[in-house]
Amino acid sequence: MSTEPTVQIRVTHRFSQPPETVFDAWLDPQNAGRWLFATPTGQMIGVEIEPHVGGSFVFVDRREGENIEHTGQYLEIERPRRLAFTFSVPKYSKLGTTVTIDIVPLGTGCALSLTHDGVLAEYASRTQEGWGKVLAGLAAVLG
Repeated sequence: MSTEPTVQIRVTHRFSQPPETVFDAWLDPQNAGRWLFATPTGQMIGVEIEPHVGGSFVFVDRREGENIEHTGQYLEIERPRRLAFTFSVPKYSKLGTTVTIDIVPLGTGCALSLTHDGVLAEYASRTQEGWGKVLAGLAAVLG
C-alpha cells in the first residue's frame, strides 16, 4: 500500500450527442481505441474490452517504440448514466485508482462528469489535463 498522498480529480465536458451515444463510446472497442488513452504521437495497437461488471479492459498505446498498457476492471455499468472502473498504468505506477463517469441529459445532448480517485498528488495536474484531452478526443470522434 502506498503512503504517498493521493487526490481526487474532476473533469466535466458537454456533448451535443445524447447520453446513450456518449456512454456506448466507452465500451465499444472500435470506437474507444480511437480516443480513450490514445495519444497524438502514439499508435493504439491493442484494445480489449469485456463490457460487463467484473470484466476487464486493456488498451496498448505504442509510444516511441514502447508499449504502454492502460488496464482496469469494470465496477459499475448503468447505461446510459454511470460507468465506474479501476484504472492503472503499470509502467508508471503500481497504484490502482478508480474512475467514475456520470452522464446526465442536457437538452438534446448531455453533460459528462469524470471523477478519478486515488491519483498521486504529484500527478494531479497532468492527470486532469490528460482526462481533459481524452474527453476532447471523444467529442471529436463523435463529431
